[in-house]
Amino acid sequence: MLETLNSVDSFIWGPPLLFLLIGTGIMLTARLHVLQIFKLPRALKLIFTAKNQGDGDIDSFKALCTALAATVGTGNIVGVATAVHAGGPGAIFWMWMAAFVGMATKYAEGCLAVKYRTVDKNGEIAGGPMYYIENGLGKKYKPLAFLFAFFGVLVAFFGIGTFAQVNAIVEITRLSANIPVEYTAVVLTIVVAAVTIGGLQSIAKAASKIVPAMAVIYVISTLGFLIAFYDMVPAAIVEIVTDAFTPTAAAGGFLGATVLVAMRNGVARGVFSNESGLGSAPIVAAAAKTKWPAEQGLISMTGTFIDTIIICTLTGLCLVVSGAWTGTLNGAALTNAAFLQAYPTWGSMILCVGLTLFAFTTILGWNYYGERCIQYLVGVKGIMPYRLVFIALVACGAFIKLDVIWVLADIVNGLMAIPNLIALIGLSGVVVAETKKYFAHVEEEKAEAMAESLDEEAVNGH
Repeated sequence: MLETLNSVDSFIWGPPLLFLLIGTGIMLTARLHVLQIFKLPRALKLIFTAKNQGDGDIDSFKALCTALAATVGTGNIVGVATAVHAGGPGAIFWMWMAAFVGMATKYAEGCLAVKYRTVDKNGEIAGGPMYYIENGLGKKYKPLAFLFAFFGVLVAFFGIGTFAQVNAIVEITRLSANIPVEYTAVVLTIVVAAVTIGGLQSIAKAASKIVPAMAVIYVISTLGFLIAFYDMVPAAIVEIVTDAFTPTAAAGGFLGATVLVAMRNGVARGVFSNESGLGSAPIVAAAAKTKWPAEQGLISMTGTFIDTIIICTLTGLCLVVSGAWTGTLNGAALTNAAFLQAYPTWGSMILCVGLTLFAFTTILGWNYYGERCIQYLVGVKGIMPYRLVFIALVACGAFIKLDVIWVLADIVNGLMAIPNLIALIGLSGVVVAETKKYFAHVEEEKAEAMAESLDEEAVNGH
């Protein structure tokens, strides 16, 4: 079965999809005039200063936290480890490249999600690729929207949403605290059920509390590691860049890797982690209280920056500096071995807390994504049965092998990305128009504020 799945995975994640993913990002980067660099300061500022005016179910900060809850997960710890284990340090460079162009992709997704959002029969905001495909590209593209929603449910059920996260939690709690798999599975299932039954408001509330705390804990821990081995960091960065363009030689238990293997693993794991181009984040971005699609696009874009450029990079540097990647360990066990070098006493526990929180919030975020997809497919009547199936799959996820999980997750991720990327290419003109409209409004606001301050000065001077 694993052999068959690997063949399907290699076909889906072959050159065509990699080209489509990176190509869409490059095209959007060019059309938006490298917005991810020039507008990043404004985007980061908006996380905390967005006015939250306009229709929506949750404020922009909660929308970002829910999206980050889904993206900052095992991909940042286990995914980076599997990418480096299979493709060598060069995989991290390709992860960066995918994230850089992915920021433009994520911006476009958030922008279109707000532009074409609608309201369901429960009075809740419904949005995401299935809506911008149908309402943006036109009714004749509805089969493409249906395919996206169908694959979205599969990713929630069998991909990023359940198995990969649950497996990571039970594995790290067993490794670091010696807690039996069955105990962790029972507790996790109960907690997930308690939060997800409450819907988006409950999930967003939990995410806005947990996500900032977990990101700070993990960033401080990894920075502490890199400070402890600061003299080895420059060499690690050189190794990452050179290995991206030259085959990685076999070392220790590492079997060596070609440039294509490094590229494929870096891009696939990067997308698994930050979900740019996948079409998941716009589902929650649509629920944000804003009247400017481009404003939510900017806030969505910061998700890829935080997830990959910051968190994945820190994990990757720790792995390369430690040298643990040349051994036979993989996944959470590999990252755990690296952490133990800097924190012999607390390393496992720090990783356990970080990974458990990361994975738990990803389960919550993906529960909502899958729910919106099922609502599109069968209507609001499908929401509660979907939640019950999701909770049952969380309970099962602890007992499935890691290899099968990652391959299965890769396959459904790739299938979900294809309809979304087609829509992003088709609607890129709309994204450009909305961007121009928003920044013209920003300039107007600046001019008005300047005129007001000049008037005040004139009055006071008088």
